[in-house]
Amino acid sequence: MSRLFRLLRIISIGLRFGLHQLVPRFEHNRLIALFARSDAGPRAVRLRRALETLGPIFVKFGQVLSTRRDLLPSDIADELAKLQDRVPPFPSAQAAEEIERSLGRSIAEVFSEFERDPVASASIAQVHLAILHDGREVAVKVLRPHVEAAVAKDLALLESAAGLIERLWVDGRRLKPREVVAEFSRHLEDELDLMREAANASQLRRNFVDSTLLLVPEIYWDWCSQRVMVMERMHGTPVSQVATLRAKGIDIPRLARAGVEIFFTQVFRDGFFHADMHPGNIFVADDGRYVALDFGIMGALTETDKNYLAQNFIAFFNRDYRRVAQAHLDAGWVPEETRVDEFEAAIRAVCEPIFARPLKEIYFGKLLLRLFQTSRRFNVAIQPQLVMLQKTLLNIEGLGRELDPELDLWQTAKPYLERWMSEQIGWRGLLKALRQEAPYWAATLPQLPRLVHRAVAEDRLGTIERALARLGAQNARRNGLLAGLVALLAVALALKLAGLL
Repeated sequence: MSRLFRLLRIISIGLRFGLHQLVPRFEHNRLIALFARSDAGPRAVRLRRALETLGPIFVKFGQVLSTRRDLLPSDIADELAKLQDRVPPFPSAQAAEEIERSLGRSIAEVFSEFERDPVASASIAQVHLAILHDGREVAVKVLRPHVEAAVAKDLALLESAAGLIERLWVDGRRLKPREVVAEFSRHLEDELDLMREAANASQLRRNFVDSTLLLVPEIYWDWCSQRVMVMERMHGTPVSQVATLRAKGIDIPRLARAGVEIFFTQVFRDGFFHADMHPGNIFVADDGRYVALDFGIMGALTETDKNYLAQNFIAFFNRDYRRVAQAHLDAGWVPEETRVDEFEAAIRAVCEPIFARPLKEIYFGKLLLRLFQTSRRFNVAIQPQLVMLQKTLLNIEGLGRELDPELDLWQTAKPYLERWMSEQIGWRGLLKALRQEAPYWAATLPQLPRLVHRAVAEDRLGTIERALARLGAQNARRNGLLAGLVALLAVALALKLAGLL
């Protein structure tokens, strides 16, 4: 029942701000016009105010939209950009009370100076500047009062909508909407726990400790709790203020290229990336380095995810659409009966037009729409663990378009990815894998004969025998060392099937 009331409230807020006028199908509907307001100001202002009224999740939606100037009219994009750090703040007295309650100290005991007016206010929290008693300048982040309850209500509504999509839409199961909502929910839970955000910032800082491209603030753990986080104050210019950056002598094209390199470094080197990279969370220091802020939403990728993505990126850059199609088949993302030549032709039709163009002529929104149509035709399974990566890639495009419309995203990223792939697949990658697996094999190899004997003795269903026979038949044409390696893999597979590894 509470979800129904929330849905009705969303509809009523949309009508109150006249948002039906943004939808051509309903713009001139007389029945809707009876319940809607038509004198609520410019459409962009009405949309921004409606999102603010609806709460944190809808504000985040507006933040993402604000980076897509290629998809939105300029008046709407400009107005939604205010959601990045200019959401109406909550009273400073409440912020001070929360800090004192969470840290168990008075404001005066923790800080020698504390600015009552927030320097930034966003959908989940707001930030106050302060100075510790030892003179260090800090930024103090405080969660909004009762924000957890508001987020929980919206997530419940999203979960209900996802269930309906699965039941009522033909593509519902393939798109896995409930898994996508669950993934979004996990990231929001992280954002609502500032201790987790502090840990994220600490990890990212460690990953880029000697970087010439990115600065990350230090976390002051003595003054952190679940609802309050104290970190080093960072100085810089918002990345969206391009004219100011030029006046300071910042090389804008170089800055745009550095943003792409930072993104791919986080994804492929570390498998740990900032997943909320809208312009409100990024500053530029006077020396030209990026300054990362707001670490509530971070993405993580497994080695399997990284290798799959890298192979696809490299194949895309080389226009090797057969390899892209085969990678999808090998990963099990499309049904195994799919004809690889048909899938290859469909991918080529989508991707070929975008290459050899500057960024200003590449529209990822349209590309993603066509890829979606293709995926629906071939029953491609949506991978929820990559949703945040897709969102981040869209943010990177919006940032790159803002800084340097002439940036060639493909040519900027290709050398980095090729170098990374060489390190992973070449002899360096082999040595790295051996070092990582050495402790496991050191413990397992002495037990292997006993494990094999037990597996064979307990193989009442013939699982091992069939697995060995099948792989033996497949490799009958091979000989020498290759056949021996395959046999070893077969034994490992058999042990896995038997549940002994």
